[in-house]
Amino acid sequence: MKYLTPKPAVLVLQDGTVFNGNACGAIGTATGEIAFNTGMTGYQEIFTDPSYYGQVCIMTPSHIGNYGAHPDEVESESIKISALVCKNFSSFASRYGNIESLQKYFERDNKVGISNVDTRALVRYIRQKGAMNCIISSDNLDVEDLKKQLSKVPSMDGLELSSKVCTRDAYFAGDETSSQKVALIDFGVKKNIIRCLVERGAYVKVFPMDASLEDIINWEPDGILLSNGPGDPSVMESSINLVKKLVETNIPIFGICLGHQILGLSQGLKTVKMHNGHRGVNHPIKNLVTGKCEVTSQNHGFVISADSINSNKNIAVTHVHLNDQTVAGISIKNKKVFSVQYHPEASPGPHDSRYLFDEFMANIKEAKQNLIQA
Repeated sequence: MKYLTPKPAVLVLQDGTVFNGNACGAIGTATGEIAFNTGMTGYQEIFTDPSYYGQVCIMTPSHIGNYGAHPDEVESESIKISALVCKNFSSFASRYGNIESLQKYFERDNKVGISNVDTRALVRYIRQKGAMNCIISSDNLDVEDLKKQLSKVPSMDGLELSSKVCTRDAYFAGDETSSQKVALIDFGVKKNIIRCLVERGAYVKVFPMDASLEDIINWEPDGILLSNGPGDPSVMESSINLVKKLVETNIPIFGICLGHQILGLSQGLKTVKMHNGHRGVNHPIKNLVTGKCEVTSQNHGFVISADSINSNKNIAVTHVHLNDQTVAGISIKNKKVFSVQYHPEASPGPHDSRYLFDEFMANIKEAKQNLIQA
């Protein structure tokens, strides 16, 4: 059983605050916006979620890496977080099966981490101060030099990142003989979103984010899914214009996370940067249509402004976050178009919100039936 030889590492926040710890993962330097996730399980799915691109992730559980990394438990082809911050990092994995240690996993993807940090103190600090950039280094402990490097890192506010993680070429998933075709616009899609559609009988074509309206419509989709992804949605003008035109086609649409925000922007709503985002697998949501509550998986630092909805008569709020009353879901009146701020495909869970995929597929069937009758 091999243990890591402790090597010092340092974390410097944008306001100059310093946290010391030990290196884990690859040796090097990494920067990004610092964010914390409260999920007790599913760290591998979190690390490979494209929505985390450009972010340094603090994991709040005391131990990370215990059950290693499994090739089937990924949401993309590589680790997407910029770096990891944790309390205790296990350099070996205690689970049967085809696994590798998190240490080897991070080394393979050249991802930096810092452990033995007082994560409780760090999370409490950024909860009070708000989201900010940081730098982590295990090959340079010169704090003043790291501060200079950090000063050059752009803010997440106004940063477009989807183009860094979305597919370059269209690809397919599911049964090509299916009568239900879903065009998925990839802004940084998680693999489980595609799986959830295929499990419900959809034949999915995943389009790159810069696909034209003609490319999408010429495939004759029965439904359109707008995926999750990283960065500030308000600067994605081409995507906003594309979605606005897609809404006008009257094809059923379902937006998730960044897709939800882009849908809102396409209808004249506004998005705002949050003081601290929602990230974890224990966020309570209320469905205002059914009155039921659900526990959800979330990962976002921007949200649709509730004030902008109040002045838009075509938008209905369908879901709210019960911790802070932020908008968690909308629909467009008189259209089969809806979206949510959270992740109904949540893997490994919770599964409370999987019904949203069923509603999307039901909208597709109803729209097709109405077309036949017309």
